[in-house]
Amino acid sequence: MNSSQAAFSYAQPLQLTGMRVLPEHIDANGHMNVGFYNVIFDQALDRFFTPFDLDWAYVKRTNLSTFVLETHVCYLQEVVEGDELRFTLQLLGHDAKRIHYFMEMFHAQKGYLAATSEQILVHVDLATRKSCPFLPEHQKLFAAMYEGHSKLPKPPQAGRSIEMGKK
Repeated sequence: MNSSQAAFSYAQPLQLTGMRVLPEHIDANGHMNVGFYNVIFDQALDRFFTPFDLDWAYVKRTNLSTFVLETHVCYLQEVVEGDELRFTLQLLGHDAKRIHYFMEMFHAQKGYLAATSEQILVHVDLATRKSCPFLPEHQKLFAAMYEGHSKLPKPPQAGRSIEMGKK
């Protein structure tokens, strides 16, 4: 993490563009297959983490990584081959070893919310395969990010559980 990122204001969720629905993401229904939503959210997270030195170079250099503990995806409107996507990331909580975040996937041109993914991940020492604290600079980053993001409205899909409901 460089000093300009440490001073960055987190008054809004992080933004990411430049991803697209690929032909291999499409299923027999002619839209992105359910499994690829998780894949593309994971790829977006990797891109969000790159400027904060939490990407694959960090894993190779430190032998530390992150594992997702839980995820909840809401599929709101379909996307199809060639659609450009835009993502946001809002930090909902953090401690020394974990972060809780919420991602949104938008159709980049039409602007509609296509899907959301709420996740909790844990920092892991790959040598022991056990959780461990984030490095101090990452803990400071998440504290600063949360300071800003905690003032934002909680996304309506965040914290939901799954059930059919009563009729």
